Amino acid sequence: MKTPCLAAVLAAWALAPPAEEAVPVDREPLHKVVLANEYVEVMHLVLPAGQATGLHTHSHDGVAVRLSAATVGVDIPGRDSAGPGASHVGDVSAQAYAEKPMTHRVKNVGTTPFDVIDIEFLKRPEGPAVEPLAPPAAENGSARVYRWDLPAGGSSPAHVHERPYLVIAATPLQLAMTAPDGASSEHPVKAGDLHWVDTRVAHTLTNAGSAPGILIEVELK
Repeated sequence: MKTPCLAAVLAAWALAPPAEEAVPVDREPLHKVVLANEYVEVMHLVLPAGQATGLHTHSHDGVAVRLSAATVGVDIPGRDSAGPGASHVGDVSAQAYAEKPMTHRVKNVGTTPFDVIDIEFLKRPEGPAVEPLAPPAAENGSARVYRWDLPAGGSSPAHVHERPYLVIAATPLQLAMTAPDGASSEHPVKAGDLHWVDTRVAHTLTNAGSAPGILIEVELK
């Protein structure tokens, strides 16, 4: 058997596609930054069926809020692929990427778009830590996540945010917010709508519509 000559080997190397380099998640083209300040960076990913993200790295603690039902897998360099796994509307997760960064690629192996809000925590706000305002649906060292499943006409318990927080609609709903003094406001929200609040807030959240809804609050520690 002939041994390939050096010129042939070099030519094959030259024709081989370069290895993909991972980029920070906010530079991955499908992750669109929708809100950023000194404390958080919020990205919206809509991954069509059959497509994959580029290779990207999460290096800050994170929270993910799923807005769609989808089936996804994950490729991690140097490991076997993970998945596929099912994602459901309103699913939340919290990751401790500040301690152990994660580089991966997300693949949509289902037939529906994978729609998710990704939150990265950049800095802890000043001030003392507070006790949980309810049992968290997810938690890491930077934030607690509260999920309110609101039937038509249903309300969350009255609660107080002493720390900055994000409120995210996982589904469409007619949202009413009522203060302890009875003052209230009401407006429609769409899935994926979000708002950053950095003042003390005491309120009750009510689904004033005719269909069930899911609202997520992510409070920084």
